[in-house]
Order: sequence, then C-alpha cells, then structure tokens
Amino acid sequence: MSTSSGAGAVPSSGLASTLVCAGCGAVPAPDDPYPFRCPNAASGNDTDHVLRRRLADPSLAFPSAAEAAAEANPYVAYRHLFHAYHLARAGGMDDAAYIELVTRLDRAVAGVDGHGFTVTPFGRADALSERLKFAPDGGIWVKNETGNVSGSHKARHLFGVLVHLEVMERLGRADPAERRRLAIASCGNAALAAAVVAAAGQRALDVFVPEDADPVVVDRLDRLRARVTVCPREPGVPGDPTYHRLKQAIAEGALPFTCQGNENGLAVEGGFTLGYELATQLAGGPTLDRLMLQVGGGALASACIEGLAEAVTLGAPVRLPRFHAVQTTGAWPLPRAYQRVAARLPDGAGEAARRAALAYAATHRSEFMWPWEEAPHSIAHGILDDETYDWLAVVEGMLATGGGPVIVTEDQLTRANTLGSELTGIDADETGTSGLAGLIALREEGAIGDHERVGVLFTGVRR
Repeated sequence: MSTSSGAGAVPSSGLASTLVCAGCGAVPAPDDPYPFRCPNAASGNDTDHVLRRRLADPSLAFPSAAEAAAEANPYVAYRHLFHAYHLARAGGMDDAAYIELVTRLDRAVAGVDGHGFTVTPFGRADALSERLKFAPDGGIWVKNETGNVSGSHKARHLFGVLVHLEVMERLGRADPAERRRLAIASCGNAALAAAVVAAAGQRALDVFVPEDADPVVVDRLDRLRARVTVCPREPGVPGDPTYHRLKQAIAEGALPFTCQGNENGLAVEGGFTLGYELATQLAGGPTLDRLMLQVGGGALASACIEGLAEAVTLGAPVRLPRFHAVQTTGAWPLPRAYQRVAARLPDGAGEAARRAALAYAATHRSEFMWPWEEAPHSIAHGILDDETYDWLAVVEGMLATGGGPVIVTEDQLTRANTLGSELTGIDADETGTSGLAGLIALREEGAIGDHERVGVLFTGVRR
C-alpha cells in the first residue's frame, strides 16, 4: 500500500529520509533542530497538518531476519531506516558513534526502569484460539508489549524522539546547556513512558493529566520527578483539557514529548519498531490475515500500519494484513471519520478514487475529525481520546487493505480482558486487550472465519 495521502512527491533533501506534511506537502526548515510539526500547522486553515517521515534513498532495504536478530535493541537493528540516523550520518557521525549513542541512552533507560528495549514476544495463543473456536491452521497471534519499557508500547515512540534530541546536541545544532522543557498530555501509559525516557535523558518534563488520573500513575510520575498539572474540563469547551494545556505549553516554548503525531511526527516514527518487529517475526512463515489495533490518539495504529507497509515496500517477505482500528462505544471519532471518507468512494472504487477521497479529507479536516461531543467514559480509558490525531494514516491503511473500524461494547471489553488474562497469562489492562475485544466483536458478527490468522497487541500492563 502507499503511505502517502496525496501531499505530492517526497522533496529531495540530500538525506536518506525527509519529513513532509501529509496534508499540505510542506517540509520543515533544514536547519531546524526540532522538526516536529508542520511549519504551516498554525495557519488556521482546515488542512490536517501532520508530518510523516518518508524514505528517499532507493538503495535502502529491510534487514533480513538474521540481520535484525543480530541486534537485541530494535533502535540499533533498524537504525538505517531512522531519520535521526540519516541526520547523524549526514552531520559526520559514523555508524559506531551512532550505535554508542543509542546504547548509552538504552542503558540509562534500564537504570531508570530496570531494563532497556528488546524485541517483544509474538506467537500463537493456543488456548485463546481454541476458546474462540479457531481451526488449527487459524487462530490468534499476540504481540506482548506489557514487558516493554514502562509497561507498554508508548516508550517506543518517545525513545525515538530522545535519540533525535541527543543527535541534535551531538551535531552542535542544539545546546545541551539550554535544554527546553518537554511536555506531554496523558493520563496513563504515555505519561509513564515519557517520564521514564525523560529521566533517562536527564530532561525536565511537564505532564498534563485529567482530574481522574490514576493515583498510582501520578505517584510514579512524582517519583520520576515529572512536574504534574491536573487539568479539569471546562464547561462549554470541547476537547481534551490536557491536550489544550499541552498546546499552551508548546506555544510557551516546551518541546512536544508526546504521542500525538500532529504535535510530533517523529514520535510516530519511533513506534515503527513495532511494525518492523512484526515484519521480521512473520518473515518466511504464514502471514496474518488481519491485525486488530486499539486506537486512542492513533499513534500506535499509524506506526504499525506505516511500519509494516514500509517493511513490505523495502522487501520484507510478508503480506500486509487487513487493518482494523478498535474504539469503544464511549467515544469513536475514528469510525465516524472513516465512514465519512468511505462515503465519498463509489462501489468498486480503485486506488485513484481512494487517493482523491483521502486528499479531500486531508484539506477539509473539520468535515471528518472533530472532538467527541461528550466527555468519554469506558473501562478502556487509554483509548478515550476526544480526537484521533493520527486519523488520516489509519483510515488510509484500513481502506488500502480492505479492513475497517470496529466499535466495541463495555461487555466485549470486559470479556476480552478476562479471556486474555486467563488464557495467555499476560496481565494486561482493559485498554491493553481492547484489540482482542475488536476481534471478539468481528467473530460474533461472523466477519472472521475459523481458518483466519488474526494478530492482536497486548499493550499495557495492569497497574
């Protein structure tokens, strides 16, 4: 599948990769040490300004399974694909120096959280597959992120940003004596990941949390020396109050250390490691027919979709699955946007029509994505973002592969969490198993056959 929404050709920058806005085609200034947002993001128009990293070197290839397995750290194993690596090499750093930088940061993460980054487990969940009545050649494959840094996938996104910041300092493009504060809006796993990674990088962090933030999470944030600000909802003001406060902090000079791709496009690239690992783990064997992706702000889903698609484009011997984005009855801004894009496509529409619909959506954002009208509630609180900030990439991935969104009930979320814990031994929370709830919903509708192979991500440990 293509990973462009119609913003035009990738501009030449002399680097192996570049950043380009998927909505308007703009690129950050080449000397900007913090190229996180589209330079036109504050224009006030109705364009969906989200930077995406695009590879520009036709000689790049996806590493073989043996090459990837030779490195324990995914940021080393797949380094040749990262924008920070391309900037480092263009700035005069050699390969060994870059590896040393990443390894040093990974050791610092381990010093804060007990361990650094390694490839996370992926395999068939036999008991779960049997309970949901899959045939022996079908079933459920689980990618377990609960043992990752800070207990979820979120640190993947933010470690990639930290590496970029360190590269800028190493190249003399940012002054380590004048480090700007980092900022994030989150109520749980993303905040914890940011606090761990920021502490490892010895960087000050502001965390904006809702009034109902988990006290266990807030206590851990305090112990990691993050500065926590509670943000109550204001009557008559739509949207997430923590996100509003994040935007204010960014306007005041903070750096977006966040998983919202519209505020920091490089955070999505950091999560590509999940898609890359899946491509490596699936290489040479039977592929997945579907991949269920729980969606709040959308960084996880867009990273998996784009990472897998990029791996296939670069020669990984796998086939793309159908992508399904899962949200709850408590708030489902992404399915609403998908339905509106799909309504612009006639029956049997091909790639050209799909690209045209996506290009229209990219320049008419308010017709497709806006804050959920009511305060969202669900036991899967981690996917209750008022908006899906990376919505366009996720919609594109679903349309291109014949997937689609799934809206799950609280009962399906509860059953998925119970089954997931009992039959896999993985103690994920309800957010972490919400992709499995989407699978259950599609099985109950008869949309997933007994012989299909379906992937799910268990993304957050129970706290």
